[in-house]
Amino acid sequence: MGRAFEYRKAAKMKRWGHMAKTFTRIGKQIAIAVKAGGPEPENNPALRAIIANAKRENMPKDNIERAIKNAMGKDQSDYKTMTYEGYGPHGVAIFVDTLTDNPTRTVGDVRSVFNKFNGNLGTMGSLAYLFDHKCVFSFKKQAGLEMDELILELIDYGVDDEYDEDEEEGSITIYGDPKSFALIQKHLEENGFEVVGAEFTYIPNDMKQVTPEERESIDKMVEKLEDFDDVQTVYTNMATE
Repeated sequence: MGRAFEYRKAAKMKRWGHMAKTFTRIGKQIAIAVKAGGPEPENNPALRAIIANAKRENMPKDNIERAIKNAMGKDQSDYKTMTYEGYGPHGVAIFVDTLTDNPTRTVGDVRSVFNKFNGNLGTMGSLAYLFDHKCVFSFKKQAGLEMDELILELIDYGVDDEYDEDEEEGSITIYGDPKSFALIQKHLEENGFEVVGAEFTYIPNDMKQVTPEERESIDKMVEKLEDFDDVQTVYTNMATE
């Protein structure tokens, strides 16, 4: 499962920052989900998925409920999803996923980091060919589960035939077409699967080999980008160690 292994490494790529930043990131996601589909998880598939992610990140129940309540407030800011892409040092492609209520501020922050590290911020879509956009679902493995049958059921939704199994956690991770996120989630839930994580990710399809010294400079750039509250996730096509 070579490609699936690369998916797993990309999906689980290291994230910088403290727990408080993680909760802030999830809080923004909750705000968008609530405004789009309402505050009731049972009627809002996107919110259910985010709550599953929040629990996986050990976000306290009180924090989750507070984020939902705040999202219903009249003065709650409307966040927008903005993506920025370009090349960092040593020709490594960098994709920055953000949620922001001030795109002008965010693009200025992101550009400043690219400039500091002698990178080049490109136009939206300029590096799309280097990454595969995927939705990712992790769920508890059921006793007697036949993965070939499940994949066959989901293939019409663009689910890949390769998947990951975490024997220690007792979970399965599948990857599919982002446009089918809601349909895949519905199928899993209706068939009794306990979804423990659901998100969108960008998987590099052309890995860039770097030296240890080059890796260190890229890591520093990623850390600087992730220091900004607006930044959700930073993806690169830097080959893993």
